Amino acid sequence: MKALFHLNKYFWKYRSRFLLGLIFIFTSNVFGLYPPIYIGKAFNLISDSLGTLYAGGNTEQILKRQLFNYALLVLAFAVCKGLFMFFMRQTIIVMSRLIEYDLKNEIYDQYQRLSIAFYKRNKTGDLMNRISEDVSRVRMYLGPAILYTSNLIVSVILIIPTMISISPKLTLYALCPLPILAIAIYYVSNLMNVKSEIVQRHLSKLSSISQEAFSGIRVIKSYVQEDYAQKQFLDATEEYKEKNLDLVKVNALFFPLMVLLIGLSTLITIYIGGLETIAGNIQVGDIATFVIYVNMLTWPVTSLGWVTSIVQRAAASQERINEFLHEKPEIFNPTEQACIVDGEIVLENVSYTYPDTGIQALNNISLNINKGETMGIIGKVGSGKSTLAELLCRIYDPSSGEIKIGNQKLDELNLKELRASIGYVPQEAFLFSDSIYNNIAFGAHGTTLDRVEEAAKDAGLYENIIQFKDKFETIVGERGITLSGGQKQRLSIARALIREPKFMLFDDCLSAVDTETEELILQNIKRRTKDSTNIIISHRVSSIKHAQQIIVLDRGAIIEQGNHDKLIKLNGEYARIYRKQLLEAKELA
Repeated sequence: MKALFHLNKYFWKYRSRFLLGLIFIFTSNVFGLYPPIYIGKAFNLISDSLGTLYAGGNTEQILKRQLFNYALLVLAFAVCKGLFMFFMRQTIIVMSRLIEYDLKNEIYDQYQRLSIAFYKRNKTGDLMNRISEDVSRVRMYLGPAILYTSNLIVSVILIIPTMISISPKLTLYALCPLPILAIAIYYVSNLMNVKSEIVQRHLSKLSSISQEAFSGIRVIKSYVQEDYAQKQFLDATEEYKEKNLDLVKVNALFFPLMVLLIGLSTLITIYIGGLETIAGNIQVGDIATFVIYVNMLTWPVTSLGWVTSIVQRAAASQERINEFLHEKPEIFNPTEQACIVDGEIVLENVSYTYPDTGIQALNNISLNINKGETMGIIGKVGSGKSTLAELLCRIYDPSSGEIKIGNQKLDELNLKELRASIGYVPQEAFLFSDSIYNNIAFGAHGTTLDRVEEAAKDAGLYENIIQFKDKFETIVGERGITLSGGQKQRLSIARALIREPKFMLFDDCLSAVDTETEELILQNIKRRTKDSTNIIISHRVSSIKHAQQIIVLDRGAIIEQGNHDKLIKLNGEYARIYRKQLLEAKELA
């Protein structure tokens, strides 16, 4: 139950609904208390009148009228009970749905705050399960569990004293199977809970396999691995099916056990009630009243075991949710105060080691990037180029050293304003399953079509877009599957350009375009961002040769630094890369 304490704040938020729901539960049970009494009176009336009728007395009309009155009373109480049952569900169950809504938003908000490292450690399928399946289980505790528990308590408080007032002995016999029923169902439910947890874990595994298969469908088809992917999925579904069948077998015990014990309770009531009637301790109608009361108590008592299982499952799910809700992001916003993010970028002895792998990506980097300057970064794969870009966006914080923008420490700036000041085009272009227009406008919500078209032209994509049937309203598909690699990269560039940020950061985002298109895009970028500080990361010398400053990275360290002419004269790594690429270009020509 300790894990469920997190939900107390929501009970307080919806306290008026909760208290009103409890009042409706009590009122509904009060109205439900009287129909069995009048049904019992009807039986007594009939029993008492039988002798008179057989003797030829003229009491038939009076009997019919009284029975009709009792029927009307039973109907009236039943309608009132049903009405307040509707009200209690409209308060308690609706409250659970509102809390489910709030909890999902809280989890999603936490997902947004958590750092990139968190997503590298957790699978997407598992994350989705926690916000869907786990929250649904918690909702069962918030709604049905609370509703049925409250209903049981109120029913016991109202019905058992009424039964005792009629016949303490019959009450004892009638209720003796119910504790056995609750205990039996508790153990069955407990076993179901264990089996359900296993099923839940396999469902998470199945979701992860499906998500990876759908996301990587191009790779699967390219490597002709459909059969392998199908086998992997079939193995997972087979295992999921077996665990579900285990759960179904246990579940099959639930209703037969419940019916058996309910029937036993009814038989005991009728038998002992009959003996008590013969002894003259109670009337015939009291047996009917007891049978109805026992059946009224059966479901609340039965639900006790089921509710216990719900609470256990909810606690397990909330504990899984709390793991994420209580996780502190490595990168957080230090202040909400507005600030101006502008000026020279300074890196002083910056090093970074990935905590999960222990790989040192950057080693003692010191660097100055003047305002309005363009810097080029080149190096081998794994030399730390992308890591440097992510540090500048504060996706990670340096392991040592510090980064400043305009004499302000990066980790002291308002994080939202810092990232809003940077137009970051990552190495892997991610597109949303939406229209081309919305994907470009994502960088500046509420923008105009003219600005979107201008950004598309500057990214060298406009001519491609107008050839599509739906032009800017063309749906790109999940992760931009309908576009080529070069088109996705250029769309990603347009999304960054439309923001008109103070800093532009291009992380090898022109690798999938030809040199002619690359040159056109670079000229447009230079014109569009003449007042911005630009950082261009690339494997191609042609992308960075016009930069005022170029650095060459190797194993996380700067091995060469200067402009293009200076580095060529140096005749080092940069010159070697340049000559190699020049030779490759001539061979292709």
